Amino acid sequence: MALAILPISQVWAKDSAHPAARELASGGSAIVREVVDGDTVILDREIAGSREVRLVGLQAPKLPLGRSGFREWPLAKDSKAALSKMILGRTIEVGFGGAQMDRYGRLLAHLTRDDGLWVQGAMLEAGMARVYSFADNRARVADMLALERSARGQRRGIWSHPYYAIRAPEALAKHINSFELVEGTVLDVAVVSGRAYLNFGDNWRTDFTVSLASKVARQFTQEGLRPESYKGRRIRVRGWLQSRDGPMIEATHPEQIEVIDE
Repeated sequence: MALAILPISQVWAKDSAHPAARELASGGSAIVREVVDGDTVILDREIAGSREVRLVGLQAPKLPLGRSGFREWPLAKDSKAALSKMILGRTIEVGFGGAQMDRYGRLLAHLTRDDGLWVQGAMLEAGMARVYSFADNRARVADMLALERSARGQRRGIWSHPYYAIRAPEALAKHINSFELVEGTVLDVAVVSGRAYLNFGDNWRTDFTVSLASKVARQFTQEGLRPESYKGRRIRVRGWLQSRDGPMIEATHPEQIEVIDE
């Protein structure tokens, strides 16, 4: 199978800063001394308490990195190589748009190269990562989703491999405990004690469901996205697939759900 990867020089013109990389809180600049994988790097100096940076908003194909029994995801080495080519040994600006550190002591940051290239954007447009956002770090997610859609439409990078294919709601049983993108039509929406359930089948005990905790459902409503409004809509949802009365994704923020029938 041919791997569709655009050279970074074709994806991003030199000296063209993407506007989505602006308006972040600056953490200062540093040199990238090591690329761990496609979404993690080590800096030459400490910034805000750490030298290790997790490129916030991205999920690149995973390498084992010493984890016993961990199976390497397809194209993980390609993703690491793309990021290495892009920023290894280069000066980058660290920018924060939400929570600044994760529980592992890694900075959660957007990176901008010294010539203005937005690293997250370049990785997504090259098809070397997918969007993986969090409720406490939502900056630039809309821009990242747009770049991901472009890469997927052109089958660049990971989007040419079946491992990263968008799943149908009825084909999820063998993908439990994995991060998935699922597309389907919401058949019904039920709200029980404040928690909202977006149901994709007639039997909520066996069919795919998206669940929103009561606090999250209120947040959706406050942002003009009443859970009930998804009924009858075709959506794309992303997240870790669990088994709870059938396959389920727990949504924690609006960017996890994209309406695709508009």
